[in-house]
Amino acid sequence: MKQTFKKRFFRLLFILLLGFLLLFLFRLIYGYTVPRNVSSNQTQFFESVLNSRRNYATKKYEIKSNNTTQSATKVDQKYEKIAEINTKSAAFEKEEKQSRKQIERYRALIQFEQKSGNKGQRRLNLLIGVPPENFDSLFHHLIKIGEVQAKQITKKDKTNEYKELNAKKASLEKIRNSLIELKSKGGKIEEYMQLENRILEIEQELQGLGVSLGDFDDENEFCTVQFSLIEGKEVKISLLHRIKVALEWTVKIYLQIMLLLFFLTLSAYFILSTIDKLKVIERLINTKK
Repeated sequence: MKQTFKKRFFRLLFILLLGFLLLFLFRLIYGYTVPRNVSSNQTQFFESVLNSRRNYATKKYEIKSNNTTQSATKVDQKYEKIAEINTKSAAFEKEEKQSRKQIERYRALIQFEQKSGNKGQRRLNLLIGVPPENFDSLFHHLIKIGEVQAKQITKKDKTNEYKELNAKKASLEKIRNSLIELKSKGGKIEEYMQLENRILEIEQELQGLGVSLGDFDDENEFCTVQFSLIEGKEVKISLLHRIKVALEWTVKIYLQIMLLLFFLTLSAYFILSTIDKLKVIERLINTKK
């Protein structure tokens, strides 16, 4: 009996320790893999710029048909590709020159630029439009500058959006032509003025669509690189500090989990005890009857 109790006790202890160890390892690995926080100023700058400026590119490919008599269908995919690079450098001026050199090397354009801060705390934010064929090469070289804090690449398909803009443009052009034809037939001055106003509204809408569609033109094809360079030394986090933080977090979370399990078990015990008592009372009532 005692030996069985010991076995159960050590088995339970082993499970509890294993759970603690797994939670600790999870927090330690998470500390190495989680991306650094990006400055809110940088995020706001790029968000405000992207609201007014978008870069799109085209990928041409063919879809082969199973039918040998039919030729392959040519498809143009419109897409938006954005790279985000946030890096820190102790040699700010040197790294800035190097980044501009790489931008020039790969025939990219600095579409928006923001530079702020005094010496020792300077920041440089660049929104770069790069030809699609040079995107990967520029990204590869820019992430070698300084100590990278965070990086990612996002690609979104914009083919449907492009088709919708073209369809809307074609529809408005038809309406405009119909109104112009209707205007030529004459009529009352009020009706004539209403037609003129409506045609003017459509012209304005078409101009807006023309600007949006202009971003998709082959000659304007670019992918986007959001590059942020912050002046300052990279703070190295030691392994001992990471272990300390992971241990503190694990103890706190583990105790919370154990406390939750305890109260759940206690609640379940009281519920089951109450049910058993109610059953006993019911039996006594039935026996008296």
